[in-house]
Amino acid sequence: MAKNIEPILKKINSYLKLEEGTIFKIPEYQRPYSWKIDNCDKLWQDIWNFIDNGSKDRYFFGTIIINCQAKDTVFELIDGQQRTTTFLLLLKALLIRIDKYLYDAKYDSDSEDIFDCLKTYRRQIINILYRVDPENISENFYNDGAKEKTKAKEKELYLKNSLMENCSINENYKNELNTILSSWDFEEAEKAVTKIPNKQKDNKYTNFFRNFKFFYKEKIENLPQSNLNVFAKTLLDKCEVIEIKSWYVEQAITMFNSLNSDGLPLCDADIISAKLYSAAEKKNLKDDFNKLWENLKETVDKLEKNGVVSIDDILMQQMYYYRAKDTENLTDTGSVNVTTPGLRRYFTEINKSLLDDPIDFCNKMVNLAKIWEKVSDYPIIKLLLKFNSNIKLFLASYFNRFESDKITKEDVRKMAECLIKLFAILEVVDEGYSSSKFKVFLFREIVDIADSNVTVDKIKADFDKHISDNWKADDKKADDKKADDTKADDTKADNKKVNDIKEYIMEYDKNVLVYLNEYLFALEKGEELSFDTQYDIEHIMSQSGRNKDTIREDAGIKTVEEFNTVVNKLGNKILLDSEINRAIGNEWFRTKVSNEKGYKKSHYPIAKALAEKYKDVDNPSWHKDDIETATKKASGRIIKFIFGD
Repeated sequence: MAKNIEPILKKINSYLKLEEGTIFKIPEYQRPYSWKIDNCDKLWQDIWNFIDNGSKDRYFFGTIIINCQAKDTVFELIDGQQRTTTFLLLLKALLIRIDKYLYDAKYDSDSEDIFDCLKTYRRQIINILYRVDPENISENFYNDGAKEKTKAKEKELYLKNSLMENCSINENYKNELNTILSSWDFEEAEKAVTKIPNKQKDNKYTNFFRNFKFFYKEKIENLPQSNLNVFAKTLLDKCEVIEIKSWYVEQAITMFNSLNSDGLPLCDADIISAKLYSAAEKKNLKDDFNKLWENLKETVDKLEKNGVVSIDDILMQQMYYYRAKDTENLTDTGSVNVTTPGLRRYFTEINKSLLDDPIDFCNKMVNLAKIWEKVSDYPIIKLLLKFNSNIKLFLASYFNRFESDKITKEDVRKMAECLIKLFAILEVVDEGYSSSKFKVFLFREIVDIADSNVTVDKIKADFDKHISDNWKADDKKADDKKADDTKADDTKADNKKVNDIKEYIMEYDKNVLVYLNEYLFALEKGEELSFDTQYDIEHIMSQSGRNKDTIREDAGIKTVEEFNTVVNKLGNKILLDSEINRAIGNEWFRTKVSNEKGYKKSHYPIAKALAEKYKDVDNPSWHKDDIETATKKASGRIIKFIFGD
């Protein structure tokens, strides 16, 4: 007989600490580890915002659903794989930093307290990652001979680690997590992890190592000892999950579906609407309020179904607007404060007076929702929504300048293009949204974006200057200029590769810039791109199907590894009507461009242009050189959009 389910609120420390012989398991049907730097950046910022807010409560990271196997020793992660894996990577990065401090720092009476605290958290982390009894963990940090013995002993423990078994048939790098966890330090991990062939820079690493590197190199390596102590304490002792165990897999999956649909706890919008209702009731305005809120929900529900905004999004956007309008993002000295309070805390504690006038508050929310409803069909907005979701926060502050019936397509285009330029760079560079080049700049600029007295031309100039000051379109142009300037200082004129946006775009293998390229190509042709039909991302040279190997060989591509790189380049991907893609998606190129039901019939400009270009060509073909040429053209098109002529 199956046991009853067991929901338990657990600290991260307790949740991750498994008994000897017990492991986490990623089931065969699970997706691969897909968290990116943006996800890790948000997790990091959420924890630090919680620390900065000084709350005495716990920080809740959601529900983990576990299917327990025979003898309760195998914990299948039905819901929680991404968070659990990321927590383990974060703890490993934290352990390496604590070790470095304890082994390298000078020990004296003044540092005794922080030493003791960090040793405590070190024992806890080792106990979690390697299931070593804290009493058996060596702490000989104070002379060189003892240090080396301690390192040697612990390296042996790290190699025995088997905390998680990844059985997903969709995961190509099943052992990557354990490779990182079994390494003594960052350098050892970097040498041991998988290097993906034909990839450059950080693209050659898996999500596992890229996220681990982000935590260690970008966030933890230079963290002061006091902050290191505070962060470790918060993560281990103040962050919690609800662990729900089930002993029947169908039951576990049913719970997962329930908790991710109508079984969620109260959201911020529920709490804030209750406060608004209470204020309206006190003023005998509850009927007026109810009509407004119903109107708001009806509008937003449609928008949410189309992936535009939710009610919590509207509230978040309004919080950003109010904070920008009151210059809460700027300190008295003019520096930028990027710490953002939670929605509930902002509207019910920090700026609760906003809820004293529930009718005015709701009218502003309705106006914003109506603007989103009006502009959501604009091609520029459909393009913008493909980018990092934070982009909407800044556009919404600009929307607050307008009444919903007065805003025009041209008003929207000007501001949207400014934001898309910057977020297109964010899409390709190895930096997270929270870096100074993005979040700090935007938090300063949103003050002007929200101010109707500041012209869009002035805002555009700010964006253009910020982009030109921080990135270069193409190193070759800089090198040519250097060659012409005989007085140039060689050291200063030699641009760093990190600034070469063209190089990043040439290596780009994701999909967001496919939409931007299609949009810009349409503008070149004097057209307005329409996203009205159902569409897919089409690989011109097919990436799958029964003819894949033959297509690869005909295209002059020798290896599968090279094919996987080339086929995902920007120049090989276009938008194509779903109906057409289903009919000819894996066919030969000549079929795609010549078939009457192929590219000729498409609503999308690049597909139509390819059909027109090859209409009189006998036996047309598409090789890797064609992909390289198309990628260069797309890169040039996007570079021109970002940096101008």
